[in-house]
Amino acid sequence: MPTVIQKGDTFFAQKGAYFEGNVKIDGNFIVPAHTHFWGRLLVTGTLELGPRSSVALDVTCWNAIIGNQSRIKGPLVAHGDVTILDNAVVQSVKAGGKVILRTGVHVGDVTSNDTIVIHGRIKSGKLVGKNMKVLGN
Repeated sequence: MPTVIQKGDTFFAQKGAYFEGNVKIDGNFIVPAHTHFWGRLLVTGTLELGPRSSVALDVTCWNAIIGNQSRIKGPLVAHGDVTILDNAVVQSVKAGGKVILRTGVHVGDVTSNDTIVIHGRIKSGKLVGKNMKVLGN
């Protein structure tokens, strides 16, 4: 497994690393650009997935920030908030908090126990949340 550096309760992956199999991080996980996971990713804290990174299966975390042009081929499940940045591709999202979808996002069904905010044009399946805000086109 590639090196993961721990500072307090936050873990940092090496840029451009490939992780085979499933990965579990007890804490926050900051993943730089071009990092790839070939299994499941479980993070007990906040996940910051860097630009142009990918996860082959599902992602479970507390909060998530998914970098631009990243790809998650399985469902993303978060207890809290989820932000998906420009042109990312995610199979589906289930969030306990707010979901923000930026321009160019491709996502399947999105379920939120709070507000879904859409910035610009996206492609999606069903959007289910307490509130819906669409900003710009």
